[in-house]
Amino acid sequence: MKRNKAPDMPFVNEVRLSPRHWAMVIGILAFVVTLTPSLWKILERFDTGLDYRIPYALSKDYWLYEHRLQRLARTNIVVLGDSVVWGEYVLADGTLSHFLNREAGTTNLFVNGGVNGLFPLALEGLIGCYGGPLSHQKVILHCNVLWMTSPKADLSADKEEPFNHAALVPQFSPRIPCYRADANERLNAIMERNVPFLEWVNHLQSAYFGQQIILKWTLAEEGGDPPRYPNAYRNPFSQITLAVPPEPQEDPQRGPQRSRHKAWSTNSTGTTRFDWVGVDQSLQWHAFQRLIATVRVRGNDVLVVLGPFNEHIMAEENRPAYRKVRDDILLWLSNNQIPHLAPDPLPSAFYADASHPLTEGYQLLAKRLFTDATFRNWLSAK
Repeated sequence: MKRNKAPDMPFVNEVRLSPRHWAMVIGILAFVVTLTPSLWKILERFDTGLDYRIPYALSKDYWLYEHRLQRLARTNIVVLGDSVVWGEYVLADGTLSHFLNREAGTTNLFVNGGVNGLFPLALEGLIGCYGGPLSHQKVILHCNVLWMTSPKADLSADKEEPFNHAALVPQFSPRIPCYRADANERLNAIMERNVPFLEWVNHLQSAYFGQQIILKWTLAEEGGDPPRYPNAYRNPFSQITLAVPPEPQEDPQRGPQRSRHKAWSTNSTGTTRFDWVGVDQSLQWHAFQRLIATVRVRGNDVLVVLGPFNEHIMAEENRPAYRKVRDDILLWLSNNQIPHLAPDPLPSAFYADASHPLTEGYQLLAKRLFTDATFRNWLSAK
């Protein structure tokens, strides 16, 4: 007897979700996306001992920066700024915040809130998007005029220039002429700093995968001929140790024993000529003004420290233009009743470059601040 052949039908292994099932899936995803960043802060070990600063390798881990601020007490005084505050040439115990604590006779009153590679346009974004925990407390805000020494440093030059922390700068307005990212990059930057889950993902990449997405980490090439791919067969989950990497105990780039930790010049004769950008034209200064407004709106008591910039490095004929910028900044601060200090330049031998002090420079600067009546009155005021 001839059997009828079953019609050919493709094999389909599919599951059709009902509206109720879709609602459950969406609810689970929303639960994971919403709660994972908060739960991670409980699970991950984050040791912040004396003189803690965000490690150089984690400079772009803005989620971690926010977490750091969340762990501070209202009595802490955060020192905000760029690599001058962070301490480009010095160890963690050679920074301004360290010596301010020493002058105050304490160990944890002043907190290093600097990040390496920042500038006012990026600092504005960092504090605006991740500085929410910083409210109703005293804040020292460092103003570094290095970012007004040329249109290139000010980011107002027309020529395209790469720069650090591009994800923090205003993506559309105000316009930054040298920033030529496409719309996709700009929208990604806005998304990352406004969606906590994406911020957390960036933290994982920064802390455990060398600031790379997992796919790029897996395909990272070690070099050689033929090239080697040491991560190709590694389990990515084994990289996640649930402990924020600390600063290296032996930093080959920083500290009094390193070759970089030396005076900018041995003869103290400056020949540098800066192409100063006036305060009315400077994108960086306008960002600094907006940053002050943001910090004050949050109820913080702000003290601005201007410089001290290394005047010794400049040619004599270049100094009047610098002093014009400096005086205009001080006038604006005075007119807006913002407490401020403008310390005298440090001795020439205490600078590593145009704006970064060496360890001895930070120590002397802290002493000068504590002997200033304006600083003492601000410090003691309720």
